[in-house]
Amino acid sequence: MWFIFALIATLGWGFADLFYKKGTDEDDRYSHLKIAVWVGFVMGVCAFALLPFAESGFSVRSLAVNAVKYAPASLCYIISMVIGYAGMRYLEISIISPVQNASGALSTVAMCVYFLLVGRITSVLDEYSAMDLIGTILIVAGVIALAIVEQRLAKAEAPLPKEERKYRFGALALLFPLLYCVFDTIGTAADGVILDEETGLGLGEIDVLVLYGLTFLLMGVLAWFFLLVKTKKPYNLFAKHERPKGIAACAEEFGQIFYVYAMAAKPLVAAPMIASYCIVSVILSRIFLKEKLKATQYACVVSVIIGIVLLGISEGLSEAGDA
Repeated sequence: MWFIFALIATLGWGFADLFYKKGTDEDDRYSHLKIAVWVGFVMGVCAFALLPFAESGFSVRSLAVNAVKYAPASLCYIISMVIGYAGMRYLEISIISPVQNASGALSTVAMCVYFLLVGRITSVLDEYSAMDLIGTILIVAGVIALAIVEQRLAKAEAPLPKEERKYRFGALALLFPLLYCVFDTIGTAADGVILDEETGLGLGEIDVLVLYGLTFLLMGVLAWFFLLVKTKKPYNLFAKHERPKGIAACAEEFGQIFYVYAMAAKPLVAAPMIASYCIVSVILSRIFLKEKLKATQYACVVSVIIGIVLLGISEGLSEAGDA
């Protein structure tokens, strides 16, 4: 089922990116914090709903202990996501998403290094077929190539007037997705390690969802109070014009749930596959936001799609063999 979970997470986060962009006001300097409030609200509600089902219990003491265990991963995720929301003000989805999601490839490398150090690399790799490897390579190559293509397009636009550029602040704007990539790499690799049954921290999938949700809820509350102090009025996240942010937050949490279960099953393959949700973002931005794509971008999209298809075929053959 890991492949189905990873595919659903990929689609969920691809749609989340679309609505993040639709809900971003380029002229609102606090737009990223408002998105954080919405995401914190949705994740907090889901965390409290899942709390009774947490495998490690839901007493105040167990929550505190587990929150400390999961803090490195959750903090990296939150930092990366808020940076990503801020970058939405300056870059189009077709630019920001591929650069950000090179983290899927980097996190796979980081997890391989960890499993090698703890002596688990052989048993982990035994679970993967040659088709898994080929599919993963195609996905990673497609995502990284897309990021390189976007950087070259940014340089090509440098002579244009600022108002005609996709990159409103030139190379400086690329710092947002690059920083996102760094923090998301750490968070994703940490998830793969934490959820590993043999060397993990004893946290189940629901535990991770609860801890991440509660941490983001705290972030959302702090962001809301910050907005209150700065703007002198309470931020109404339920206002009609704020609906795209709410839809994005719901899609984010929907993808998060399936992401956790996919990572618990096959982290080395699931991480780069789910990171390819940038391809979904690029396609959706072309359809709904009318962002134009070049032939090189389409080639990267095709590479990733072929890789995902190969992973699906491999999973189907594996299940047929087990039956």
